[in-house]
This record gives sequence, C-alpha cells and structure tokens, in this order.
Amino acid sequence: MRRAFVTGGNRGIGRAIATGLKQDGFDVVIGTRDAAAGAEAAEEMGVRAVTCDLAALNTVPDEVMQCDVLVNNAGVLYEAPVLCAEARFEDTLAVMLRGPYQLMQSSVPLMGARGYCRVGIVSSDWGSFHEGLHGPGAYGVAKAALNALTLAAAREAPTGVKINSMCPGWVKTRMGGAAATRTPEEGADTAIWLATLPENGPTGGFFRDRKPLSW
Repeated sequence: MRRAFVTGGNRGIGRAIATGLKQDGFDVVIGTRDAAAGAEAAEEMGVRAVTCDLAALNTVPDEVMQCDVLVNNAGVLYEAPVLCAEARFEDTLAVMLRGPYQLMQSSVPLMGARGYCRVGIVSSDWGSFHEGLHGPGAYGVAKAALNALTLAAAREAPTGVKINSMCPGWVKTRMGGAAATRTPEEGADTAIWLATLPENGPTGGFFRDRKPLSW
C-alpha cells in the first residue's frame, strides 16, 4: 500500500485531498500545526496525524521520509500590503515556500530511489504572472515562488518522480469564505489527480481542473 502525506490535512481542501486519497486506497498521514486538532480530525477521517508546523519546521517527520506521495497543501493568508510590517512576510514564506521545500528536499530523493514519487503542490493563480500576480500582500509572492520551485524541482527530479502544482479555484474554506463558488471536494480533485498520475503523466506543470494553467 502506498503512503501519502498531506500538510494541512485536518480541514478544508487538505482534508478533502486526504479523504480522497484514503478512498483511493492510500495509507494517509496528515500533517497539522495543532496536535489536538490533528488528532481529532484523524480519528474522524480514519487516518493518522503527526505534528508538522511549517512555520517553525526544525525536523522533518519520519512519515514524510517514508511516503510515496507528498501533497504540500498548507497555507496562510494575511491581507496586509506586502511592504508593511503586518504583511507577516517571513511567516508566509515559511509556511508556503520554505516548509514545502524542506519536505521535498528530504523526501523526494528517497522516493526517487524507490522508483516512485508524486508531489502535488496546492498553489493559486494569484501567484501567476500571467494573471497579474493578484494575490494580496505576501500571498501572491509566496505562491509565485512556489510555482517556480515546482518547475525547478521537476527539472532536477530523477526518473519516476513527478512534481506538479495546481490551483483549486475559489473554495469554500476558512480562507476562501462562504461566498466561494467551489466545495472543498471540487477544489481537491486536481490535487488527487496529480497525486495518482500514471507513469506517462505530466511533470513540472501548473493545472486547474486537470488542465494546464498559464504561469
């Protein structure tokens, strides 16, 4: 049985991704910042949880090293202008760029050596230069950097490794708000697809609704 590790898997899109992968037969582990919230969600979902605070990641959990699929989903959104102190620029980059990079740096070579690796990165068209980099504050900057990491890592990845990012669209989550037009399950669909790509599937791409999206 293949193992999948999903960051921020206790709620919203991450929870929908983790649930979908479990339904597809994966041994799913969710990484959460709050240990109590993670344990509660994991019990409800029938998966396992480990504490993985990307804002202050010192040690990569063993479960990440042992996974076959890594889904970097966790994110934060602070709407303050990027040049003001309230933008929390460092925190944003820690959660949405440095943390995912550390997880990938630690796990992808191991997965590649085993001959199978899928990395799905939950990004956003707010981090797309083609779309005008519309994300508020530091959010769009971090997502743009995450998209760049996707492409750079995919170019260096060994055979059997596929690394892609995706935009879930506007999803009804704590971050997206009640007015959003998509359910978490709809937002999770492309991430689940990327996590289960066949050997002839794409790598180094940016997708929405399973279709290529301009960077």
